[in-house]
Amino acid sequence: MSCKMYKSFYSLFCDLFFFIFPQRKILGSDFFNKVCGHLKLLEKEYFGLEFRHHTGSYVWLELLKPVAKQIKSDDVAFHFIVKFFPPDPGQLQRGLTRYLFALQIKQDLSNGSLTCNDNSAALLVSHILQAEIGDYDEELDAHHLENKQYVPNQEYLDHKIIRFHKKHRGHTPAESDVHLLEVARKMDMYGIRPHPAHDGEGMRINLAVTHMGVLVFQVLYKNICLRFSLIIGNTHKNKYTQQP
Repeated sequence: MSCKMYKSFYSLFCDLFFFIFPQRKILGSDFFNKVCGHLKLLEKEYFGLEFRHHTGSYVWLELLKPVAKQIKSDDVAFHFIVKFFPPDPGQLQRGLTRYLFALQIKQDLSNGSLTCNDNSAALLVSHILQAEIGDYDEELDAHHLENKQYVPNQEYLDHKIIRFHKKHRGHTPAESDVHLLEVARKMDMYGIRPHPAHDGEGMRINLAVTHMGVLVFQVLYKNICLRFSLIIGNTHKNKYTQQP
């Protein structure tokens, strides 16, 4: 694709990709397809382009609308990120897709949105280390962990990370991505991105879409899963409106 259409750069750790788009007449779907073409990505149905709306919240680029109808400024940064998480990442067919998913997991882990216990966090980071630097090396591991923050409060997990990393000898980067995704998919917050909303009584809640349905996070109540079969087949008395 011509560089005149957009410019992009890769954020090393790990906002995946940013795309700056100066021309606004193109349809959202055409823009998204050109981005996927630039990346040589075939399994594009799992991904989307997110941008900061003029209201301040982050929204997905709508594919059926022109870009000009969705943005108020020519200087908008689009984040290319995972939009749909399959329950089993093993169904991902291509190495590039798994690699991009691994980048997303790394981002979610580092910013705290993928919450998990210390053992799981250490195991995830150990697979990341194996993919990035290869087999365990005392000096290299120590240097890497000192200079890169893979998870909040990482300094308390270094010994566990190293213990796990020693067990991964011989794993290739591609194999390490597979192992990373296999561990991540078992996390309660895997693929969940809560969005603020209000229920029918004005109470603050958070909504998230998963492969099972819509999750409702309530402060005083147990989380609710509204399965898609129920959403499609029934009219609910409790209505939820997303917070602007």
